[in-house]
Amino acid sequence: MKFYIGDLPVIFPYDLIYPEQYNYMCDLKKTLDAEGHCVLEMPSGTGKTVSLLSLIISYQQFYPTHRKLIYCSRTVPEIEKALSELKRLMDYRKQMGCEDANFRGIGLSSRKNLCLNPDVAKEKKGKTVDARCRDLTSTAACEKGRADPGSVPLCSFHEELGTREPGDLFPEGVFTLEDIKDYGREKGICPYFALRRMMPFVDVIIYSFHYLLDPKVAEQVSKELSAESIVVFDEAHNIDNVCIESLSVDLTRPILDAAGKSVTKLGEKIDEMKETDAQKLQDEYAKLVEGLQGAEEGAEEDDLLANPVLSEDLIQEAIPGNIRKAEHFVAFLKRFIEYLKTRMRVLHVVAETPVSFLQHLKDITFIEKRPLKACAERLSSLIKTLELTNIDEYSGLQKVAGFATLVATYEKGFLLILEPYETDTATVANPVFHFTCLDPALAMAPVFEKFSSVVITSGTISPLEMYPKILQFQPVVIESYPMTLARNSFLPLVITRGSDQVNISSRFEVRNDPSVVRNFGSILIEYSKCVPDGIVAFFPSYLYMESIVAAWNDMGILNEVWKHKLIFVETPDAAETSIALENYRKACNNGRGAVLLSVARGKVSEGIDFDHNYGRAVIMFGVPYQYTESRILKARLEFLRDTHRIKESDYLTFDAMRHAAQCVGRVLRGKTDWGLMVFADQRFARADKRAKLPKWINQYISESHSKLSTDMAIALSRSFIRSISQPYDHSITGISVWSLEQLEEKQEKERIEAEQAALSPHSREAARKQQLALQQQLEADDEMGGGGFVEGDDEDGMDEDIARYQEEAMVAAAAAARQGAREEQASGSASASEEEGEGMDLS
Repeated sequence: MKFYIGDLPVIFPYDLIYPEQYNYMCDLKKTLDAEGHCVLEMPSGTGKTVSLLSLIISYQQFYPTHRKLIYCSRTVPEIEKALSELKRLMDYRKQMGCEDANFRGIGLSSRKNLCLNPDVAKEKKGKTVDARCRDLTSTAACEKGRADPGSVPLCSFHEELGTREPGDLFPEGVFTLEDIKDYGREKGICPYFALRRMMPFVDVIIYSFHYLLDPKVAEQVSKELSAESIVVFDEAHNIDNVCIESLSVDLTRPILDAAGKSVTKLGEKIDEMKETDAQKLQDEYAKLVEGLQGAEEGAEEDDLLANPVLSEDLIQEAIPGNIRKAEHFVAFLKRFIEYLKTRMRVLHVVAETPVSFLQHLKDITFIEKRPLKACAERLSSLIKTLELTNIDEYSGLQKVAGFATLVATYEKGFLLILEPYETDTATVANPVFHFTCLDPALAMAPVFEKFSSVVITSGTISPLEMYPKILQFQPVVIESYPMTLARNSFLPLVITRGSDQVNISSRFEVRNDPSVVRNFGSILIEYSKCVPDGIVAFFPSYLYMESIVAAWNDMGILNEVWKHKLIFVETPDAAETSIALENYRKACNNGRGAVLLSVARGKVSEGIDFDHNYGRAVIMFGVPYQYTESRILKARLEFLRDTHRIKESDYLTFDAMRHAAQCVGRVLRGKTDWGLMVFADQRFARADKRAKLPKWINQYISESHSKLSTDMAIALSRSFIRSISQPYDHSITGISVWSLEQLEEKQEKERIEAEQAALSPHSREAARKQQLALQQQLEADDEMGGGGFVEGDDEDGMDEDIARYQEEAMVAAAAAARQGAREEQASGSASASEEEGEGMDLS
């Protein structure tokens, strides 16, 4: 369909539209018009992705500025889904006669997902693929291989790129990741580097959060993107955690040992080069005197260690003299690594600020802050100069250099925590040095500063007000949309007590109480009996899930569940979880039915859809709070309290409820879908918890459904399943879905209401009198039989007359209103003139 929002013609690739989608697009347009930022929460399964793309692509093509769209999502399946939606939208626009000349939409993923080289692609680990790729594509290898063919191995797919223009590596159109790989095979070009080189020339880029938020990656991949671009963070409920992870580093003893060995190797390589090609080291020294800018030019493929801080000042600076010479830098690294090893020998927890750490480092080793700041870039330059291969072997040293640069760059928003033991009860030392970022705004600040419009959106992002606080920005629009349903397609229930009336909760004090564990098991048994197909159950943590499952096994609860459904369990291992998911879907498809036991914040809770028969019920066993004894979490809570005046309890509840909402939201993937949302914990009944759920879930939790026993919940669930299973005509429009005509009627009504709201009291009175006069005329006609319904007329004729009179009344009322507004304006102008004249006389 095609409709207008203001003056913008929007092409939407479906014949029907949800009210939420229309409201969402209106607020999105308002944000783009203002060139500002927004936070928008859209109910799960209501077409958020297609709404975003339809509005922004229409905006791009209609306005002459033609701003690029940078669309960030979390996982590869979500990136593929967004690319598929974009492809379908562009095909539809073509059918509608839109002239989107030279439009290109691409998706970017890692080398591991895009590599075509048979020797490199067979590697299983992403880091190994990256390292092997760099060996074949680095500037040094390419120069040597081209000057003396056969002397070093090169990648033929990468070499073919050099024969083509950077802006014409892909034809116009939209390419999914598989399309890109197929095209690369056909043309013999490398998909990964082709995409990297095409980025300045495309209209839509879809990639992972990290390509924009992680400075080490953003510096290499996203640096050239235009400041006028529109940035969308989809599924952004965890965006603050992504920001923190991108600027945090953990060092362990094995990492430091590996870094020490790498430094020794570097020293040996430097000695070899002094004997064979000392001029190279001298040339590097000369470049470093000028600054890093000269040393780093033309190194697109050599992204082995990007600067972990987005700082132009650092790149413009000259490298400090004491680390310019390669041998001096190696000695410097050895000293720094030995200091870190010494710090790890303590047997008590240490927490200190970067300033305190740097002062102690200076007192003990005389290492200054400035050379530390340049450490990452200096190492990168040296590795290129030495033309090292198998770069993955130097990953420990790269981590140490990145740590050095970060700790010397940031004074606020970071904390160093040294934990000598893995847990409080452990007796064998396993020290970890956490350099943890506490302020997510540090990673987001460059994005907000550079790009004109940033959209943060998700299906579960409540409470919305928290994100502007912790990310430090001012949104133009902040909105959560309720879900409009012609019939209640999901039923949220809060179970606070078991069948024996014992309160149930995952609170630490009672979580292992046998009666609580038994009641949780009873809930699972009863739901496995009455719910068809698939059930997904979520626990707060892997540790808790393991203890509950072991207890259920001892109590015979699992045997009872097995009588009705198969049981699959998510594990921390991604490969095992993928197999469990595949078999779970098979069991749901063949009618056997299955239960999937999962963990909040795990793989299953993020980006895996349990639509239709794959998820007829989701059970949330407990409130998914973080482990509150974590020292990193405590430090972050203290930072939020001192910096943003956010209470610890408020943040913990916010974090727990957004993850609970994300878990239960997996059950509903569209308005034709249906399912049960079961919150099994007495704490969910509290108003402060429920208020932090998304509006579209909270609006359907009635007071009578918020404090249930297991028996009551099962009875309500059975009744819901019976009623929802009845035949229903999903083509009915007007409530949860609109046709084009209904949308235009809604827009016309909004326009008239807006006009009336804008009128002065004088104008509104004139419009009211005009409408009243027409209404009286209509009644008089009815009484006289003139033009009204008299014998011989049919009812359709009467309806047409009434409709005509109502339309005339609306038009006349609007005309009278405009006339009244003009009269009032003229009257106001005359009064102003008179006052001005009186003022002149008085003067």
